[in-house]
This record gives sequence, structure tokens and C-alpha cells, in this order.
Amino acid sequence: MKFKNFLIIIFIIIGIYFVFSFRDHNFKRAIDACVAGSQKLEKPMTVQEAKEFCKDKIMSKSK
Repeated sequence: MKFKNFLIIIFIIIGIYFVFSFRDHNFKRAIDACVAGSQKLEKPMTVQEAKEFCKDKIMSKSK
């Protein structure tokens, strides 16, 4: 019985670790896609300008 409880606690800790380490993966991919798309504009931005622009746009849509 104790071993079963110990395994449950270990799996919960591992699950929490994965959630916290990969939670912003989709956000980073969205920013990368937005930056790549901004390079196709008639007036391309620098990479840093595009990242800031995309970050602001994505954060405003997620609210």
C-alpha cells in the first residue's frame, strides 16, 4: 500500500514538471511563425522588432 502511494506521488511530481517545462512551447512556436510571416511583408522588420510585435499581438488575442 505504501509503495502504491509513493508511486502516485512520484508520477504527480513528474507530471507537474512536464506541465511547467512545456507550457510555453506553443507560445514560442506561434511567435516563431509570426516572425517568419513578417519577413514576407513589403516592409520587413528586424527579428527583434518582429518578436516584440508578435508577442504583443498574441498576448492581446489571448486575453
